Amino acid sequence: MKTTSKPNIHRNGRHVGIDVSKATLDICVLESDLHWTADNAEAGIKHLTSRLARYKLSRIIVEATGGYERKLVAQLAAKGLPVVVVQPVQARQFAKAQGVLAKTDKIDARILAQFGAIMKPDVRPIQSANIRKIRDLLARKRQLSESRTQELNRNHKAEKLLRPSHRRLIKFLDKEIKWVDSCLQKAVADVTEWKATYNLLISVPGVGDGVAYTLLGELPELGSLTSRQVAALSGLAPYNHDSGNMRGKRRIRGGRAPIRTMLYMAMMCAIQHNPVMKSFYDRLVSQGKHKKVALTACMRKLVTILNAMVRDGKAWQQA
Repeated sequence: MKTTSKPNIHRNGRHVGIDVSKATLDICVLESDLHWTADNAEAGIKHLTSRLARYKLSRIIVEATGGYERKLVAQLAAKGLPVVVVQPVQARQFAKAQGVLAKTDKIDARILAQFGAIMKPDVRPIQSANIRKIRDLLARKRQLSESRTQELNRNHKAEKLLRPSHRRLIKFLDKEIKWVDSCLQKAVADVTEWKATYNLLISVPGVGDGVAYTLLGELPELGSLTSRQVAALSGLAPYNHDSGNMRGKRRIRGGRAPIRTMLYMAMMCAIQHNPVMKSFYDRLVSQGKHKKVALTACMRKLVTILNAMVRDGKAWQQA
């Protein structure tokens, strides 16, 4: 799966934090104690990229801001610079841990640079434009599907006078979902190296286009991970909750929510039509496991199997 070029990382290089807003970029070079502001526009990003390329850099930390950071990240990655996108909650908790309660763009840029220097997050290749496009289409499909479900629920409760309005909107949403599906099909087909992976995934009973597209777009690392890693990235790894003599219930958390949601829907189908998953689910329930716990275990088993299938290049084989 294509990604941008491998980042040029210097172990003892500088750490840069960039706070992104809709119109501006606040930049902090930690080791040089430099701070300046640039426009979050094509010309400003181009000039900033050229300036940062003169430094020996270990990491450029950028906070995810709902899309305003995309052009910047793409330009930095294309230049071979070691850019890392972190979640806002990570940066904010890091700031609180240091007792920094004030929040300005300049302070945020410095906090991001310090986060990079101290926490040293891994620098990974940025996903290709095709993968980002597919993820955007998947997100749009989720939005439309949620809106459709809301309208269906409203229609059930609506007065007779209002039902035609709900039905018209549902019909429109069906049309938009169909259009997104066609775009997804074309986008996935354009990534030729995904064809074999796609065919492997849909060979599993209960795994359809929705699951296959979601895994291709949201989990491009599939096939290169260990069982523990794929479970954690899918949000299906159970974590302990113990303290002293207390032994709490292990619960799943974190990971990539869209994958977990799609696998849940797939498993609802798989435990009806996939003999292996049905047998595993029934065995867990017969052992006294709560149905939701059994379902989660089946989801974890399924994604582990899919990871091994892609890794080994082998289609589903019924035992």
